[in-house]
Amino acid sequence: MKKTTGTDRSITRNWRPATQAVRGGTWRSEHGETSEALFLTSGYTYDDAQTVADRFAGEAQGMTYSRLQNPTVAMLEERIALMEGAEACRAQASGMAAMTTALLCQLSAGDHVVGARAAFGSCRWLLDHLLPRFGIETTVVDSADNAAWEAAIRPNTKVFFFETPANPTLDVVDLKHVCSLAKSRGIVTVVDNAFATSALQRPMDFGADVVAYSATKLMDGQGRVLAGAICGSQEWVDEVLLPFQRNTGPNISPFNAWVVHKGLETLGLRAHRQSENAVALGKFIEPRVPRMLHPGLESHPRHSLAMEQMTATGPVFAFDVESREKAFAILDALELADISNNIGDARTLMCHPASTTHAGMTDEEREAMGVTQGLLRINVGLEDIEDLKEDLGQALEAAGF
Repeated sequence: MKKTTGTDRSITRNWRPATQAVRGGTWRSEHGETSEALFLTSGYTYDDAQTVADRFAGEAQGMTYSRLQNPTVAMLEERIALMEGAEACRAQASGMAAMTTALLCQLSAGDHVVGARAAFGSCRWLLDHLLPRFGIETTVVDSADNAAWEAAIRPNTKVFFFETPANPTLDVVDLKHVCSLAKSRGIVTVVDNAFATSALQRPMDFGADVVAYSATKLMDGQGRVLAGAICGSQEWVDEVLLPFQRNTGPNISPFNAWVVHKGLETLGLRAHRQSENAVALGKFIEPRVPRMLHPGLESHPRHSLAMEQMTATGPVFAFDVESREKAFAILDALELADISNNIGDARTLMCHPASTTHAGMTDEEREAMGVTQGLLRINVGLEDIEDLKEDLGQALEAAGF
């Protein structure tokens, strides 16, 4: 493999984000292909025994096994790290593999984690059920209450874990405040940035230590593959993350890595256009529904903060129509948008979180985080905004709004 200027950090770190998204992390074989090659291999061969011995001893560069390195996966990791402003990245098999790995790689029995109350259902499951099984204490707080983060700190607190904007209630965390607080206490911040990606928000610019992703979402952008990623400092990735990943194996397949790698080329274009569509559709819907949860609209309690932290507020928002029956009536009346629990897709998708993404939580847990039976979450796609308005307008009318 020939490493091109796309992998020379002395060059690529000076490129602007749009260029990094297209050119960063580009390796070429002796054939000189323009599109990155797909390496479907589990293992590698060596010219002699000493070469493989040196590689396994960490004394020589090169591939040893695709659970540890793969050229296609490595290209994806380099590109994500460049776009994130991170020193290093390791790709994962899925978004939840990334969240689980980012936490377990650095926690032990007796440690304590503070997490945001509003979160994806599986992320809350990690806090509420998985970590306690291993003797790791957890506390959930209202992420919008800056004082609550400090009040929850214990002598054994090791990690702050949160999403911003949060799934599905679009809570916005004050990144600068929470990350600064964590650093002052020696606590590692792990931020789930899947709703925004580096195209719209870079948590490390505000002091975050670790940024984790479901690359299944906006990074792929077309609902094709499962993927995840974890970004951090080179030291943290090499000394904390990599030993866990090497020995537990939550690895992404080369094919899925290649798909996401190509998706990154258009991430900025898609993320900003979908954000524009989401704001326009949110403004159209807001006068007709009882409650709107959209950080891109002035009605959101943390709208100003969102605009300070993000270049655009993303494709996802939610609104509440008071009852499960009304929510289902809207979904059933859709003619253009699809009923689906995925997000980040170029297509407009809607779901009922209480019966899908957060179905595994108790009624009390959902109520505490604001996931009501009438809440609907929408991922706004790249369709013509007038067609989306017409579809949502007729669906709302059919449901009595």
